[in-house]
Amino acid sequence: MKQFLAVRKSSELIWCGNFYFDFHDRGISSIVRRCIEKETGQEFAVKIIDISGEKSDIYEADLTKRDTVREINILKMCNGHDNIIELHDSFETPTFIFLVFELCKQGELFDYLTQVVTLSEKRTRIIMKQLIEAVEFIHSKNIVHRDLKPENILLDDNLNVKVSDFGFATVLGEDDELTELCGTPGYLAPEVLAVSMYDNVPGYRMEVDMWACGVIMYTLLCGAPPFWHRKQMQMLRMIMQANYTFGSPEWDDVSQTAKDLISNLLVVNPKERLSAKQALESPFFKRELKPPKQFFPRRTFRALVICVRFFHRLKFFYYNPPPIPVETIKTNPYGVKNFRKLIDSCTFKMYGHWVKKGDNQNRAALFEHVQREDWRNQVSFDNS
Repeated sequence: MKQFLAVRKSSELIWCGNFYFDFHDRGISSIVRRCIEKETGQEFAVKIIDISGEKSDIYEADLTKRDTVREINILKMCNGHDNIIELHDSFETPTFIFLVFELCKQGELFDYLTQVVTLSEKRTRIIMKQLIEAVEFIHSKNIVHRDLKPENILLDDNLNVKVSDFGFATVLGEDDELTELCGTPGYLAPEVLAVSMYDNVPGYRMEVDMWACGVIMYTLLCGAPPFWHRKQMQMLRMIMQANYTFGSPEWDDVSQTAKDLISNLLVVNPKERLSAKQALESPFFKRELKPPKQFFPRRTFRALVICVRFFHRLKFFYYNPPPIPVETIKTNPYGVKNFRKLIDSCTFKMYGHWVKKGDNQNRAALFEHVQREDWRNQVSFDNS
């Protein structure tokens, strides 16, 4: 047990145990801040959880403490994986519990996605492979996360994935089934909604994490979530029916293997949904290995000449791109990939402040470029 020394306080820093804490604004029950280890000067991130009961009743404070202890135990079970946040230290005072994590300076995947709007298939392949490998690891420990989303995925200095926030995570027994409704609405699996809506419905297990992975992958490639509606009940109905589309033009340039992987993850029946191990065997993550070829000098020289000519011509067309017809720009500018990227980037620069953390509703609204049927009916009614 550490000796806690919380006796000196400056305008911005207090120190406790072996760490200095950057103690600016506090949240209702917890807050994440930067901290510095006094002995080494190394920076970490600290999650400070209020268990005093001053901002809530005693029962909720005790419940928060029990949940935090469970989270600490699960984090210790997951210690050592490259793509799971590392718990460096933890200690408790009469009013707070401190969880000291490795510092991921690139922040959340959600913020990164807001900056770049959409990700390429190459970058998506790297992120999703690391994410699913982390999910496979925690599932091998019989742990279900239950709250996978871009806000709970951190990026280190090299943009490597670090799965974090195990507050809803729990350890399952061999025959255990969960019935609690917890998580984020846009990432909830159909079986989670079903068990909360209907009687005599079996509970859910670790398959809910794979559904969330499908939603995340869709969002990375498209820029908007697959299930979205202004009315939340309508959105939940879309989730229950797996009602999503690979619309044009956003998905025109995406490979079929990527679409197939998403389709096999967003399956209503959890027994038919891909597991983490099966998902990693998807063609989306594999590259075919070609057999070694014999060396033919004359053929190789001829191929090099063709390559030089090709790249020379490619360079010419790069600096002298073919003109885009004016009619195309007038009728469907969003159908041209370069214009689409420009429009989306400008939209996020102008209205990016609408997109709050965890609010996929506003994010999806920025991508809604087709007039909806209920709006058309409303306009027709007003005109009449």
